[in-house]
Amino acid sequence: MNREARVLEVVIEAVDTVLDDFDLIDFLQRLCERCVELLDVSAAGVMLVDNSDTLQLIAASDEHTRLLELFALQHDEGPCVECHRTGQIWLNVDLNTPAATVGFPAFAARAREAGFATTHALPMRLRHHVIGALNLFHRDTRTLTPADVRLAQTLADVATIAILQQRTIDRQIAEHQQLEAALNSRITIEQAKGILAERWRTDPDAAFTALRRHARSHRIKLSDLAAQIAAGTLDTDDIDRP
Repeated sequence: MNREARVLEVVIEAVDTVLDDFDLIDFLQRLCERCVELLDVSAAGVMLVDNSDTLQLIAASDEHTRLLELFALQHDEGPCVECHRTGQIWLNVDLNTPAATVGFPAFAARAREAGFATTHALPMRLRHHVIGALNLFHRDTRTLTPADVRLAQTLADVATIAILQQRTIDRQIAEHQQLEAALNSRITIEQAKGILAERWRTDPDAAFTALRRHARSHRIKLSDLAAQIAAGTLDTDDIDRP
């Protein structure tokens, strides 16, 4: 099978993964494996930013690469770190040339110890939103062809779109769950108001005021307090009547 046909298969595989139950780690692990397969590189790794905008290692094609990427994060240096920081692509970095590694000598030394001679870093971004970096390594001194660079960036772009789409879906689901929880809590609170109003022979507004006052003074969530009243597990005589 020629490379063009295999690339099409990989893109379809990525789309299918997104449409199925999305497993981020497995998805990016596959990305690393496909980069090694299609780009004829020795290893690959993927770093993504977390919710606090801190770069984290998510996937690597092998253990040596994983440890090297962790070293880069711990020392905050290397083409991968700079790629995420600036959003700029790094290509054909000769790890044996001091001039090429002037900004990250410790990383270069560790990479050489791991057996790598050349590295590349491509941004994972959509427009100006950079979410991480795709890192490629050769065990010999080699340059990526323009076609290889286009393919590598395409793979990174497809992965970025998939990740951002999944984050949007997850956020929508979370917002829906939060709204549903709020509505359920509101129903429980109305039940508790009704119980107190009937028990005290007072109006619902006064019962609600007493409910809120008790929750605040005892540092209990209003919904939790209401749930206890509705379930009959709280002695309502402990609540100050209006």
